[in-house]
Amino acid sequence: MEPFHAGEVAVQRRMGQAHIAERVGRMIRPEIPAAAADFLAEQRMVVLAAADATGRLWASELVGPPGFVHALDDRTIVVGARPAAADPLYETLTRHARVGMIALQPQRRRRMRVNGRATPEGAGLRLVTDQVYSNCPKYISRRNIESYTPEAGAPAARRSGELDPGQQAAVAAADTFFVATADADGNADASHRGGNPGFLQVLSPTRLRWPDYRGNSMFMTLGNIEVNPPCGILIPDWPTGATLQLTGTAELIWAPETFATGAQCSLDFTIEEVVERRQGALRWGAAELSPVNP
Repeated sequence: MEPFHAGEVAVQRRMGQAHIAERVGRMIRPEIPAAAADFLAEQRMVVLAAADATGRLWASELVGPPGFVHALDDRTIVVGARPAAADPLYETLTRHARVGMIALQPQRRRRMRVNGRATPEGAGLRLVTDQVYSNCPKYISRRNIESYTPEAGAPAARRSGELDPGQQAAVAAADTFFVATADADGNADASHRGGNPGFLQVLSPTRLRWPDYRGNSMFMTLGNIEVNPPCGILIPDWPTGATLQLTGTAELIWAPETFATGAQCSLDFTIEEVVERRQGALRWGAAELSPVNP
């Protein structure tokens, strides 16, 4: 089975990086290596990507104590949490769903990604893996955990159709966000984007833009958007545990005048719905921005 679908291949070729993607893509496997299992068992946070019942894509954060995510065997991951009732993916993850998952460890600038199929199990999820691979540390802001308060983790959510001024300010100040995409067959993927504050631009209350910086050359996120524009964004507020979840559509922009410094292209995101959660269980300290940020 080829590791890349037509959208990924198209972007790789347009970028002139297909030869790199072919080499790097050999690390994608369905099995969970022992090092990846050890990494998962240390994590306090993962982000899941999936579609809701209407086909809109969302990214949702799950947090817990060390070990709440762990490999059961070389193709199975158990996650000891599910989204709260106010989360857009609550209903989706009460049944079988195709999901992407990224585990990010800001303290050590490490991350790994998993794509597969999730089913509910008790209060959590059982995920059978189709793709497992690690990413480089580029663009990850280093930060440390300051507190974990489980009872603060399920507040009510506020929904709207556009960003208010306070939310726009939060977006413009972000150094990190997560992206949910899926291919034409609905196979979901979760990815990380990082940069200096301001790299995620607010063009209007319903439109954002961000640069695509040089990464692993596989272009899984861009390849999905090339063939399937629905997209979700999760923007964490690290000190409070609050989050902004956005769903809408994304478009690859190849016009050089839209490129930020160091970017290969730009992505424009049109917002359809905003879900704001004003506090969370896991809170983090100040950021040490990545030294490779453009």
